[in-house]
Amino acid sequence: MAGSRQGSAKLLRQIYLKRPLEPEVRHQLTMPIGTAFHERTFALCESLNYREWSGYYAVSSYEPHHEHEYNAIRNAAALIDISPLFKYRITGPDATRLVDRIITRDMKKVAVGQVVYTPWCDERGKVIDDGTVSRLAENTYRWTAADPSLRWFSQNASGMQVQLEDISESISALALQGPTSGRLLKSLVQDADIENLKYFRVTTGKIAGVDVEISRTGYTGDLGYEIWIASEKALKVWDALMDHGVAFDIHAAGMLALDVARVEAGLLLIDVDFNSSKKALVEEQKYTPYEMGLGRLVDLKKNRFVGQAALLEENKRGPAREIVGLAIDWPQVEDLYELVGLPPAISAMASRVAVPIFKEGVQVGKATTSTWSPTLKKMIALATVRREFTRPGTRLQFEITVEAVRHQVGATVVKTPFFNPKRKTQTPVG
Repeated sequence: MAGSRQGSAKLLRQIYLKRPLEPEVRHQLTMPIGTAFHERTFALCESLNYREWSGYYAVSSYEPHHEHEYNAIRNAAALIDISPLFKYRITGPDATRLVDRIITRDMKKVAVGQVVYTPWCDERGKVIDDGTVSRLAENTYRWTAADPSLRWFSQNASGMQVQLEDISESISALALQGPTSGRLLKSLVQDADIENLKYFRVTTGKIAGVDVEISRTGYTGDLGYEIWIASEKALKVWDALMDHGVAFDIHAAGMLALDVARVEAGLLLIDVDFNSSKKALVEEQKYTPYEMGLGRLVDLKKNRFVGQAALLEENKRGPAREIVGLAIDWPQVEDLYELVGLPPAISAMASRVAVPIFKEGVQVGKATTSTWSPTLKKMIALATVRREFTRPGTRLQFEITVEAVRHQVGATVVKTPFFNPKRKTQTPVG
């Protein structure tokens, strides 16, 4: 107990004296702190609606309602502070060997300048986390993760010639997402060919004279970029993007708008749609890549990687369950509300409350995230269901509560992403 109090006191002293925090322990803070962009985001946040993200303040919604921010993602340009991501730099002669040992993808097939999305597993093939790995040079990588990962990387690096650096504090990040984001960057960035930057590729350039790395990646399922900046120069880049972005209808966007967009894109969220095997309390909370619908990202033929033996076995027999998309029968929802004399009342925010999924009265799974899609004009959900009910077109039932009474409405299994515009991957961007 005393050690815990001493640790908390140390963290608070670091905050008070404005000393850098140790990145791997920042998520232990009971009181969040601001990112390098907090001075700007706080001034814009009229709603004062925040949430904690890995020890940082993250804006949930800048305005009282996130409608304008969501519309910016889908119809213009949205600027999102994603600095709380854990970020690591891996270098040295054995850097490629280490990355390849941990992730399920084959890193030897990844060229310099390429980015891959990948899960990584424990010895039993259960997912620890997922994130992106950018190959910046022959043996230089930037790795992003939702949870602290330095200890796991270090354990697997034993005996290798490799340097692991936690750059979570020193590097800040912005997601610039939306249909006009490419034209905005093309007109602003120097020393970079933004027009021909392909999907899941990374380049270098300058914004307002500041060196940046720009990857054509994002968490919205739309045309978008992520910008990686030295934290001490982060505000200069924010100001340039916001000032120059006026002509492109740029808006700062928060987590509520991002949450709706990522569900439309069929993208999973840790601690909501799946759990890290390192934090799961029961086996049911642990997922394999196959159960997450990420079997395409598992290369069983590559050199040995952590969890390979277990995944080879699962690949032979098939997963017992899988995360799928569901399209909810909206007319049935309307009918339920009409029966009690009310208009439909579905929250504009994505719901992270798990609800049961049934097949002919028997529960066969759970919906982990559901939302109304403003773009698709339908109610959609991400759900974990038993393997025999994962085929697209399968009819299931989704539980919904109206006036404290539980009902079941129809739902159809559909392929994800729900929303997949051509502009996301098209080259050039315009």
